[in-house]
Amino acid sequence: MANKFDVDPDLVRKLAELLGETGLSEIEYESTGRRIRVARQVGGVPVVSVSDSANDAAPPAPANDGSDASGQQKGTPIVSPMVGTVFASPEPGADPFVRVGDTIIEGQTVMLIEAMKTYNPIRATKSGRVAQILVGDSTPVEFGEELLLVE
Repeated sequence: MANKFDVDPDLVRKLAELLGETGLSEIEYESTGRRIRVARQVGGVPVVSVSDSANDAAPPAPANDGSDASGQQKGTPIVSPMVGTVFASPEPGADPFVRVGDTIIEGQTVMLIEAMKTYNPIRATKSGRVAQILVGDSTPVEFGEELLLVE
């Protein structure tokens, strides 16, 4: 089991402020084998991930996980099939593929993920209404990471 350690709330606040000041989407800080990663979601909500490098445990789920106050998820997730960088639109300055509230159909391209200099379309696995977009444009994603929720 991973060792727990106290998170310095002042450090988290400073890193989150630095995200806002610089326009970065995420920042990672490592010291003495312990790492803290703060990333911004689409709505600008910072997400904090803390890990102990010695145990390399999976990071905790983001604070903005698409759940309502009762803990129930608001939709079915569409997940990343690969590691890469997600893009919300077909090219810089273009309208995004989808927005919250849009109705989508199964098979429709909802995002692109760039991996190894190749842009891979991410297609809807379900028809419905986009309830929430969980990742920001031009941000790195992991295999299996939830990208958006469909109701």
